[in-house]
Amino acid sequence: MQAAGISLEKNLTTGSVFKNIVCFSLPYLLSYFLQTLYGMADLFITGQFNGTADITAVSIGSQVMHMLTVMVVGLAMGATVTIGRSVGARQQGRAANTIGNTVTLFMAVSVVITVLLLILVKPITAVMSTPAAAVRGTVSYLAICFIGIPFITAYNIISSIFRGLGDSKSPMYFIAVACAANIGLDYLFIGGMGLGPAGAALGTILSQAVSVFVSLAVIVRQKTGIRLSKACFKPQRDVMRPVLKIGIPVSLQDGFIQISFIVITVIANNRGLTDAAAVGIVEKVISFLFLVPSSMLSAVSALSAQNIGAGKHDRAALTLKYALMLCICFGLAAATAVQFVAGPIVAAFDSTPAVVLAGGQYLRGYIWDCVFAGLHFCFSGYFCAYGRSGISFLHNALSIVLVRIPGAYLMSGLFAGTLLPMGLAAAAGSLLSVVICVAALLWLKRYDPEWNGGKKVERV
Repeated sequence: MQAAGISLEKNLTTGSVFKNIVCFSLPYLLSYFLQTLYGMADLFITGQFNGTADITAVSIGSQVMHMLTVMVVGLAMGATVTIGRSVGARQQGRAANTIGNTVTLFMAVSVVITVLLLILVKPITAVMSTPAAAVRGTVSYLAICFIGIPFITAYNIISSIFRGLGDSKSPMYFIAVACAANIGLDYLFIGGMGLGPAGAALGTILSQAVSVFVSLAVIVRQKTGIRLSKACFKPQRDVMRPVLKIGIPVSLQDGFIQISFIVITVIANNRGLTDAAAVGIVEKVISFLFLVPSSMLSAVSALSAQNIGAGKHDRAALTLKYALMLCICFGLAAATAVQFVAGPIVAAFDSTPAVVLAGGQYLRGYIWDCVFAGLHFCFSGYFCAYGRSGISFLHNALSIVLVRIPGAYLMSGLFAGTLLPMGLAAAAGSLLSVVICVAALLWLKRYDPEWNGGKKVERV
């Protein structure tokens, strides 16, 4: 097999740290924006041609798919960090082996998951406490999306590889093509052919396939850089181990976060169709507003990984500092602005007065999570770059078990007439995560030599 080449576009270990964050995170931000537009387009276009039941079906189905996608992205974080550290240390051969093993691992896993989920599609719909009117649409949406999991996995593998190599622009171009295709296909399948939730799912999967084929065409045309041969795709335990060591905790962490969202959705579903639709819409809006924190997490992990690999720990720490500052500014601005426009935002998806009222309440409380989540996202990216993704898993698990889920349940029971307190419970959970992250960072800087540029630190 002839070796293929992937070009390395950006060395992130030199130049202005702040400029690197901005230049790397902006394409990442746009990529997340376009990927989020996927789900929002499905929901919006469904709302233009169908009623609340179909809107709820797409909302619930896309939430399940979002959980699966973020778990794949979390697992891929292991590849991004491992590749980034190899590139920073100028170990091109190890980077090539990591890329090949990542492709082999992820595609095998995607096939197994596809078969398993297709068998469980109806039980999953039932576990979501899907309102009776939305069950048929949810099953159709999920079944079609599950068939397309290999395409979703392939796109995220390719994106994680490029980002580990310092290139955050190519994934943006790939997803831009997919997003344009998705919107066009949604109008064809939902509006033109009247397929409802099934049409939304078809548009999503077919457009994702287009994205994969475009990205593969780009890879084939690339010349020079890291060389991939047939041997790189042969499973190697010492290559897969660091990828899984970092990726599994992040994947589980992201999975638990999404499970908490699903549990909250179930709580809302039990309150009736109106609250179910309101919560589903707000979850989409929040996922859009979380683009900046999410891009900062990915930027911090990728930039810090390369700098750590190059032995430049001070630049990695400065990356975290600037990212935290950016997230604080964005979070406060977004939280303040949403207090005045929450109702109109919800009305853009469903103009039913009851849905607008409930959704506005939920959004005004939930939006404060944008401030605190941004902070712990940055910390998580920094911990992952050092191979300490277990800390990210720990703080998220504790916030979910101790605050986010019990808080939402209690607020739902105590305040049956409003969704505002349920929204505030999410922000309270993220606040606990921030406290744990700060405590963990202080402890590591005091006792762990790697966090002090290799200097030995004595316990006191």
